[in-house]
Amino acid sequence: MTRKTIHTPDAPQAIGTYSQAVQVGDTVYLSGQIPLDPATMELVDGPVEAQIRRVFDNLRAVAEAAGGSLADVVKLNVFLTDLGHFPVVNGVMAEYFGEPYPARAAIGVAELPKGAAVEMDAVLVLGGG
Repeated sequence: MTRKTIHTPDAPQAIGTYSQAVQVGDTVYLSGQIPLDPATMELVDGPVEAQIRRVFDNLRAVAEAAGGSLADVVKLNVFLTDLGHFPVVNGVMAEYFGEPYPARAAIGVAELPKGAAVEMDAVLVLGGG
């Protein structure tokens, strides 16, 4: 199968040696997104809810660049520096996703790049509809 790199200016540029996403067949593997504003490459200001929204917006931009949408996400990994923020993730996620919801893992971590409170990565399947 052919491997295709996905890139969009509507999501933060890769910080290091990775791609925003890689497509193999109908499956797209989205790299972890932290709450960076793609225009400034700085963390968004405000409460953790603002960070979570920015992450979902970044994931949506990459999914759309691959020809899909968040509705195509089959697996979502959520990394939080404070698992007490998990209810906020659930609330915001309900605004971005509908049923059937993707499979998901929530992982508590000690630290994330640039001091972010949240990072998420995803796997989507195009045309799975």
